[in-house]
Formats: sequence, structure tokens, C-alpha cells
Amino acid sequence: MDALDEQLAEQRAETLRAGLADYELDDEDAALLASVTLGEDGIQFMPALPVVAIVGRPNVGKSALVNRILGRREAVVEDTPGVTRDRVTYKAEWNDRRFTLVDTGGWEPDAKGIDASVAAQAEIAIDLSDVVLFVVDAMVGATSTDEHVVKLLRRSGKPVFLVANKIDDARQEPEAAALWNLGLGEPYAVSAIHGRGVADLLDEMMKVLPEISAVAKQEIGGPRRVAILGRPNVGKSSLLNKAAGEERVVVNDLAGTTRDPV
Repeated sequence: MDALDEQLAEQRAETLRAGLADYELDDEDAALLASVTLGEDGIQFMPALPVVAIVGRPNVGKSALVNRILGRREAVVEDTPGVTRDRVTYKAEWNDRRFTLVDTGGWEPDAKGIDASVAAQAEIAIDLSDVVLFVVDAMVGATSTDEHVVKLLRRSGKPVFLVANKIDDARQEPEAAALWNLGLGEPYAVSAIHGRGVADLLDEMMKVLPEISAVAKQEIGGPRRVAILGRPNVGKSSLLNKAAGEERVVVNDLAGTTRDPV
């Protein structure tokens, strides 16, 4: 791009920002606008934030950990297994560093029907992540399903942090230590519900999380949100997958398949 083209690109960017001056933007959208650059064809590009995927078998506290990291209740949390089904993404921040956090449904081996689709979404999340937080219920201990997930994570080659969840006080920490036998290194004892140990986990994660994602695509365009609404089972998820050009969400004949905004 020559000097004239660079000048025109900057003028376009300034015009974009000026046109949004009358709108009330939250801090997240304002930060996105500040990072926008224009390519040679005038298309706006934003650097891809690093991606952190949270995975594990059903009902180990993945969504509770998502809410704890975000500092607000976004993900649906219930004691019933299988509440989360899709890959659900959130913009998160820790110590002034921004990243994309991906919640996933519970992974199970030999899953059938809708559970197989949920497991497939979790595997996609691993492939498209820079770092993985593998959540285990430390009070239950390592299960055969957890061991299957470990094999999956080893094949991925991604940096993995073993999160020993549901350790509410120091007396329970020996339960976390028992997870060393999974072979993933130190188990990080946390309580997603109470927040215990989560800060230490995130501090360690930041040491290996890249500044810019090595796998995520550069985002095109400025802040935008699109809502797809309709009564249950009319094809909203199918429409979203078609628009995204990928299997972004689980599609099933079961009414109420989608539970979280993605």
C-alpha cells in the first residue's frame, strides 16, 4: 500500500469512528474500534484474540468456571448434566489482557444422538483453541471418561491446564493431588463457585497464552451483533450454521436444543 492509499485508509477509519461518535459504546466495543485496521481493499481487520477452551465431561463445573472468569453470570448453570450443548464464546479479560473464552458441552465417549453432536462441538473447540482448561470434578476423582478426554487432549498438542474443581477449602486439596495420575502435570485446585484458586490458575495460564491467536481467523469488520429469533424447532440453528458456513451450533429435532446465545 503506497502513501496515498495509506492516507485514504486512515481517512476511512476516521470517518468510521466519527460516524459512531453519537452512539453509546460499551468498553468492549470501544476497544474493538481502537484496534481496527484497513486492508488494501478497504476491508476492516481486527487482530484475532487468543482462544481459551474449557472442556471436560458433563457436570464438572465448566460453565460455573466460565462465569467466575467473566466475573458475571452469563453461562447457564444447573446441577443437571448436559445443560450446555454448543460452543459458546465470550470476550474475557484478565490483568488487562483480552481473550476469547469458549464454553463447551460435556464430552463423552461413544455418545449417540444429540450427545454425539455436543461432543463433536467440544472437539472442534479444542482444535480452534490456543490453550485448553480441562475441568475435572476433584471430589469424584478421575473417571474413565476423564481418561478418554486426556487422550484427546494429548493428540491435540495444545497447552493444557488441569483444573481440579470443587475444592472449596484446604482440607479437600488432597483430592486434587490425586489427579496427578492423569499425567497432565500439576492439578490446579479451584472452586469455580466460590472463586478459590481461580486467580492463580489464570495467572499461570497467561504465561503461555499468546498475544494473538495462532489458530483463530482475523476478525473482519467492526462491532456487530445479530439476533436470530423464533419459536422452538423452526430451524434457527440451521440458519445460523448456513450463515456461518460451518457447524457452529448443534442441530437436532428436539425442541429447545439451543440454550445459550453463541
